[in-house]
Amino acid sequence: MGKPCGRDWMQIYSIYGTDEWQTVAFLIFHSFLFALLSLLLLIYFTPFLLSIHSLLPSLPLPFLRFAASFSGSFLSLSSLCLLFAAANVLYSSLPLRWLMAQRMLAAVPNWFAVRTALVLGCGRGILLNAVALQLKKEGSSGRVVGLDRDRDTAVSALRRAGAEGVQEYVTCREGDAHRLPFPDGYFDVVVSAVYLGRQGESAVERGRGIGEVVRVLKPGGMGVLWDLACAPEFAQRLKDMRMEEVWVSERVTAYMVGSHIVSFRKPITVSIEDWRANIC
Repeated sequence: MGKPCGRDWMQIYSIYGTDEWQTVAFLIFHSFLFALLSLLLLIYFTPFLLSIHSLLPSLPLPFLRFAASFSGSFLSLSSLCLLFAAANVLYSSLPLRWLMAQRMLAAVPNWFAVRTALVLGCGRGILLNAVALQLKKEGSSGRVVGLDRDRDTAVSALRRAGAEGVQEYVTCREGDAHRLPFPDGYFDVVVSAVYLGRQGESAVERGRGIGEVVRVLKPGGMGVLWDLACAPEFAQRLKDMRMEEVWVSERVTAYMVGSHIVSFRKPITVSIEDWRANIC
């Protein structure tokens, strides 16, 4: 893995860390547990086989040998799969999120012209600060607003903006993505990373979230959404709402599932009825 945009991964990790330690620890623990059981079964295969045969004398020995061998193989494969899952979750929680943030930024052609940007879901501030760093790099006078339903998360993201040296570009606030506290046509760019299609949301709620993104975008503004499961649904809804340049990226595996980036442009001239009629 090379350096991300000239930066060292350890520097990025020192700022953002990971929010998946419990999941990773759970997977690694069970991976080593299964590996240990498989190793013990291999070392003590014959005594174990004879013990089982003494307890179940009615079962033929060849069958018990096959069952024990199968169990050992299953434990070994399960250990490897769990270890791979742990590595994928750890990779997805920071390196992949950082790389996907860079790809989302690349979907916006002209950051210098951006004056107002909105990031839905502050999280650890990875996407939020990536936008702010891009504005700073382009010499833009623009500002980025991070919105999250949890106030503590928003405050933590703002603190990390200070660590990145972009605090003057960033504002964070608490709010609901389904009822954005901003007027119509306020933002040049709206981005979201694995936030709008949260687990447990109904199709109606997802549609309302997409509708709010479209509502707060200026005519001609860009929206870029990364999601693990709902990207095709988002793309279809945006087409139904008469959005332009709707594009879906190739599949990227994140957290052991497929994910896609969806980008679109709000038309310069669009009637309110065209998109509000397709929100739900």
